[in-house]
Amino acid sequence: MNFEQADASIKKLISDYFEVLHFQDMNLFDKVFHKDCVLYSAKGGSLNIRPYDTYREAVANRQSPHDAGNARNDQVLMFDQISPTLALVKPQLEMFGGVMQDYLNIVFLDGQWWVMAKMWEKVGDVA
Repeated sequence: MNFEQADASIKKLISDYFEVLHFQDMNLFDKVFHKDCVLYSAKGGSLNIRPYDTYREAVANRQSPHDAGNARNDQVLMFDQISPTLALVKPQLEMFGGVMQDYLNIVFLDGQWWVMAKMWEKVGDVA
């Protein structure tokens, strides 16, 4: 499915996701990431698991890409919705000198879409 065909509420979630990661607005963070979400990466061959509280603290205590002078360059590379309550989004963004790609598992709960699981990887350096 083309992301342009996605429901407006899913587009809003992903727009807010990009805003959160660029500006680190923690009030918006709490509206994007479900309190039970978990982040995963396997950089360096070992599994890195960050529950919501750990990830939130890390984001809140680092300099934002905006404040670091990073240009904002984000896009959705892939989107697939398998039901009215479950979808997968593959966003790409630039931050801290790296090109990042994620797999976001998003769910519709309590009347809104949330990021429930995030797998992320640095796939290159900003040119």
